[in-house]
Amino acid sequence: MKKVYGSAAEALDGLLFDGMFIASGGFGLCGIPELLLDAIKDAGTQNLTFASNNAGVDDFGIGILLQTKQVKKMISSYVGENAEFMRQYLSGELELEFNPQGTLAERMRSGGCGIPGFYTKTGVGTVIADGKEHKDFPTGENGAPETYIMEEGIFADLAIVKAWKADETGNLVFRKTARNFNPPAAMCGKTCVVEVEEIVPTGSLDPDSIHLPGIYVHRLIQGDHEKRIEQRTVRQG
Repeated sequence: MKKVYGSAAEALDGLLFDGMFIASGGFGLCGIPELLLDAIKDAGTQNLTFASNNAGVDDFGIGILLQTKQVKKMISSYVGENAEFMRQYLSGELELEFNPQGTLAERMRSGGCGIPGFYTKTGVGTVIADGKEHKDFPTGENGAPETYIMEEGIFADLAIVKAWKADETGNLVFRKTARNFNPPAAMCGKTCVVEVEEIVPTGSLDPDSIHLPGIYVHRLIQGDHEKRIEQRTVRQG
């Protein structure tokens, strides 16, 4: 099966539709699938729901889709560094479902593993727990009951992620912080499209260095990426 495509637009051909649910990798400005996000912007797909740790900044990452009003809802754990994200949320233009970071990552991973729900203590007693099933388990000291809430796995129509390196079958290697949300995001999409800095011949990657097996990856592109710094701090001379 062909996995390597010539461009982001070609790799997304036939996959986009209005109202779809997209899981997007990246953490801050690290590991953002910027080429695929640009292609989604150019395609003009509307009423999108994104599950992503954050929305980048105003002119980078998912932020470019907020500027064009293509995003209907964000499922995120962090809204900082993006003034347009904050403005749309506070004005009621954008739906926002807050998730603790670990919960969001596990919701993605669970969806990728076919697990529809799981229990966690994170968020118990806060607004995060409102409307969710509560259940006690004997996990405290001497088997004392402790309360957990149920969170649902994320099953997205499409996953878009960025990796450092891939072979032609889609085995992926991530670098440093880009490994946080990209692997679970890749797992939870019905179709997964990946952009990478380098595609190498099949068999050239050390099996022990592969972070995500190619069985999760459907389409690949190679491209040039911007190495943007989120908060530039320099010392006065």
